Amino acid sequence: MAHAYRFGIEEEFFLADSRSRGTPRARLRAFHAAVRARVCDAEREQLQCQVEIASPPTDDPAEAQAHLGDLRRRLAGIGDERGILTFAAGTHPTARWRDQRPTDKARYHGLMADLRMLGRRNLVCGLHVHVEVPDPEERIGLMSPLLPFLPVLLALSTSSPFWQGQATGMAGYRMRAYAELPRTGVPELFSDEADYAHYVDVMTRAGAIADASYLWWHLRASVKYPTLELRVADSCTRLDDAVCIASLFRCLVRRVVRDRTLNAGMTAASRGFVMENLWRAECDGLRATLIDEARGCGVPMAACVEDLLAATAEDAEALGCAAACARARRIVAEGTSADRQIAVFAASRKSGAGERAALSAVVDHLAAETAAGSTDGPGGRPHVGPAA
Repeated sequence: MAHAYRFGIEEEFFLADSRSRGTPRARLRAFHAAVRARVCDAEREQLQCQVEIASPPTDDPAEAQAHLGDLRRRLAGIGDERGILTFAAGTHPTARWRDQRPTDKARYHGLMADLRMLGRRNLVCGLHVHVEVPDPEERIGLMSPLLPFLPVLLALSTSSPFWQGQATGMAGYRMRAYAELPRTGVPELFSDEADYAHYVDVMTRAGAIADASYLWWHLRASVKYPTLELRVADSCTRLDDAVCIASLFRCLVRRVVRDRTLNAGMTAASRGFVMENLWRAECDGLRATLIDEARGCGVPMAACVEDLLAATAEDAEALGCAAACARARRIVAEGTSADRQIAVFAASRKSGAGERAALSAVVDHLAAETAAGSTDGPGGRPHVGPAA
């Protein structure tokens, strides 16, 4: 168990015009050019109104947080110079999908041709976490035991209560929008590596996909790295929350490696419970009650988080990320980005602002909190708990 379980974090951000708070237009080309020239570990995403940053592989949560915090501040600075706001959220509160343009890159042109209108509607941003495993050949066997934990990680990250300028009534609408795309959602219960290899081989030879990187499940074996990749989480407005979720996933990977009896024998019914729990997390975030298959009853999200922390306590201690994982309790107590966005919108409306102005206040809040990165930064206000 001396394996380091190194991890890397990828964060996707939206861009907004600082005056309209909608999709930027004239200054986008200059913004992306400046990012290419001045920010390492950053690249363009599928749509021009998005940008992605990444941390290098590390076994130290503090190192990942420092690296990403620096990248966030650099992006915010470049944006300030050009009248563009950068922010982390699962969906863009004001942008409309009809206004989006794809990034000029061969892969993205191919995706747009394949996905058609759905490519432009893919106006979502996520948090992706890669964790190295001791034996990359065993990654497929580790996927199924990890599935029951996905709803908790999603609930802790929810940051997408608005879509196309409207309140959705949901904490995490991003996954509903993303579900329009093929080959997304909960992966199949592959029996072993050979079963998965057969699936990828036939899909590739039949022309359905170019390679396994076109499988966009909530959890997948990376093609590029010897890692398991978590893709279920919304992009976290607070960097503290992103590092917490990454650390929890890292500990869960170690836990299933050292204990092959955990969630062994997943069935079609088990997968169905995971899908139902994901729906509940999308709808209600931290207020959700999840189905516990073993107990045969519903369990409040706060208790699910405590169960997760207890199950990974040994792993958190061994990997030196107990403090990062413990932040999950603070997320439960204070709420997620979705809760804060809803509170900002409600406060603006109560003060007499119209819907558009209230949504603009949400965008401003997201940009400030993203740049601050931490609960205690200027974006960490207002201090609110989970929405009632």
